[in-house]
Parts: sequence; C-alpha cells; structure tokens
Amino acid sequence: MKYFNELKKSMEFLDKSKKTLFIGQAVEVPGTAMSNTLKNVKKSKRIELPVAEEMQMGMTIGMLMSGYVPISIYPRWNFLLLAMNQLVNHLDKLSTMTDNKYKSKAIIRTSIGSERPLHPQYQHIGDYSSQIKKMCKNINVVRLSNPNQILKEYKKAFNRKDGVSTILVEYGDYYNEK
Repeated sequence: MKYFNELKKSMEFLDKSKKTLFIGQAVEVPGTAMSNTLKNVKKSKRIELPVAEEMQMGMTIGMLMSGYVPISIYPRWNFLLLAMNQLVNHLDKLSTMTDNKYKSKAIIRTSIGSERPLHPQYQHIGDYSSQIKKMCKNINVVRLSNPNQILKEYKKAFNRKDGVSTILVEYGDYYNEK
C-alpha cells in the first residue's frame, strides 16, 4: 500500500459519484504532485481555476449549495490561508446560518509541502491543522499520515450526513517515501 496510490485510488472513488466535482489549480493541467492523483478522473469533472483562493472557496460553497460534493484542491496549506474568510466565516457556519437548509459537506484537499529532495522555502511547508481545528467547529481536519487511512478517510468525508466538511491534509514528502 503506497501513499500516492491510495490518494489516486481515493480520487477515482470520488469520481464515480455524479455529485462530485474537482476544483482548483492544476486539476486539469499538470503543475503539482496532486495533479498526478487526478489522471484517471474524468476531465468533465475537473474545473481548472486561476490563482484566486478565496474565489475558489466561494465557488466550493456555491457548488455544495447546488447539491454537489466539491473536492476543492489547495496544493499547500499556505495557499489555503488565502481562503480563510470563506472557510471560517462561511463554510464552517453555513448549516447554522441557514437553519440547516444547507449541509456544508465539502472535501478540501491540502498538503504540508514536501521538503525533500528540494526545500521549497518556508512559505510552502506550513501546517495549520491545529489552528483550523480550533477556529472551525463544523469542519473536520484529518492529517493523512499513513497510507492505510487515506481511502477510509476520503470515503468517510464523502459519506457524511451531518453537515460537516472535511479538510484532508496530505504530506508532500510521503508521495515518494511511503
């Protein structure tokens, strides 16, 4: 069981549902290690976006309000920081603000950037998992440290019925190490 293969398998599982859409940077074109996990995902389900992280999270919320389960991909935690307004003030509180009319089930993929074999510098290797857990009561944050937990956690995030979104945190170094 390899880390990268389990991520790829998880994306293929999510692709099978008519309700899922994949949104973000480098989802339709190569550009990050995450891009390679989407190679077998239907192109018609991938929405490539420019570098506009807050807009992406706003689109993610709009998609889930339209009945989709968006898989919103931010290649690094450091990039997801630019969407904090939408994440903390809107996605986390959507069910409460709408008297449970909308369940905020989105799947957010992000990563702690890899440091090996080349260190990308400190603006790419942040891990804000514990801080987001403290700020967001309706968002589950899961660090994917072991390959055997990856598919199980993606399935759990997809099958939730409780109005809780999930941020799945990958480790960039593990793509080639585990």
